[in-house]
Amino acid sequence: MNTLDVLAVPESLPKVLDFINERLARVGCPERIMTQIDVAVEEVFVNISSYAYHPETGSAQIQVEMRENPPAAVIRFSDGGRPYNPLEKPDPDLRIPLRERKRGGLGIYMVKKSMDEVDYEYKDGRNVLTIMKRIG
Repeated sequence: MNTLDVLAVPESLPKVLDFINERLARVGCPERIMTQIDVAVEEVFVNISSYAYHPETGSAQIQVEMRENPPAAVIRFSDGGRPYNPLEKPDPDLRIPLRERKRGGLGIYMVKKSMDEVDYEYKDGRNVLTIMKRIG
């Protein structure tokens, strides 16, 4: 497993994406799947950097595990910010016109729909959100 520690600020996103994409490229991850993972990673990391420590700042840890059977990428985000499980938020009702919907919630919905598994736990004083995407 490979780990990256960064300051949880939006400016760290390119470093996070480079870190993950380098590992995906090593195992020949198809471009289409890499793009889906990038969108999910961006959503999760931007949420951490925007809300976990607000108005202060803190760190985030990103771990990447490449599984072989079946081939999959497991990406774990961890932060010491205030406890928050984004998976508890109800999915948006997409039948309601965009102008009439409450703001927010669409990003984590996209993560849940585009990844094969999404899991959250609060462990040892840390938020831990894990996404998994099969790449084979």
